Parts: sequence; C-alpha cells; structure tokens
Amino acid sequence: MTGNWQADPLSWGRGQRRFEVFLEPTCPYSARAFGKLWDFLALVGEERVTLHVRLLSQPWHLFSGVVTRGILAASTTPGGKEAARAVMRAVYDHREEFEFEDHCCGPNLDATPNQIIERMEDYSGLPFAEAFALPGLERATILHCKYARQNGIHVSPTFMIDGIVAPGLGSGDSIEDWAAKL
Repeated sequence: MTGNWQADPLSWGRGQRRFEVFLEPTCPYSARAFGKLWDFLALVGEERVTLHVRLLSQPWHLFSGVVTRGILAASTTPGGKEAARAVMRAVYDHREEFEFEDHCCGPNLDATPNQIIERMEDYSGLPFAEAFALPGLERATILHCKYARQNGIHVSPTFMIDGIVAPGLGSGDSIEDWAAKL
C-alpha cells in the first residue's frame, strides 16, 4: 500500500451544527464519551449535526502514539472511517491491553509496538499493519494534534460546539445533556 492514500476524516452526520470530541485512544474517560457518540448522533439527527472525532494523543498514556497511528492507518483502508471506528471500539473495549498500570508499570512494559498493532488487528478483526507503515502517515496525526493545540485543547475528552470549546460538557454527562447544549 503505497502511492495515493488518504486518511478518511473521522466525521459522521451532515448537519450544519458541529459537535467535535477530542479523544485519547486509551483514556477511560474518552472511552466513556466514545461509547455515547452514536446514540447522541441518533438522538440529535444526522441531518442536524456533524460529529467529528479528533484524536488527541497524550504522552502519559505511553502507547498512545502507536494506537493513534493505528486508528489513522485503519482510516486509510477501504473501510475508511468505519474501520477506524471499529479499531477505536476494540481498543476501548480492551483498554488494559493498551495501557500501563498507573501509567508506568505492569505487563505492557514488555509489549512492543508490533505486538500492540497485532492486538489492535486481532480485537478489531481488521488488518491495517501495512497501512501503519505508510510513509507520511504521521501527517494525519500531526493534523489532529495541531488542530487540538490551535484550539487550546490539551486533555481528553474535550468537546467543542461550532468551533467553541464547551468546558461544561464531560464524558459523565448524558447524551440528552450534550444535545441540550447544541
């Protein structure tokens, strides 16, 4: 897989309102938010809102960079954003396989990046290791990172509505609370 490739934007819906969620792919609070996104989209309506998932790799989650690149690699495959979504779901469903205990210890100290990629593929059922090695794939990660930083976002999950950070929204809120803020 070389030549022309593109990371599929992680966007769902087609409405004028923008609901953006910045998620770290191994964070338990991001996992809680991720689990509500499609119910939120169904509640509000795809014709009313566009949901954007932005990946926010955070250095205290030590495999975050590998997992983020894996998700974006999946988005370059024929499954596009749905493949990326399936990989995110697999990681969130098996967080302990991708995270260190207390962010610094435990059995994942012996894991290699290749083992992490294999786990992601196994749990998601989607092969993307070839895409993981695409020259230039880091550009997609850089775009997610730059966009977050340009908007003053440094932690996950963070929500934005129509380009404005919504500090009152959190992963513990109901989807009805999220919808009311629109």
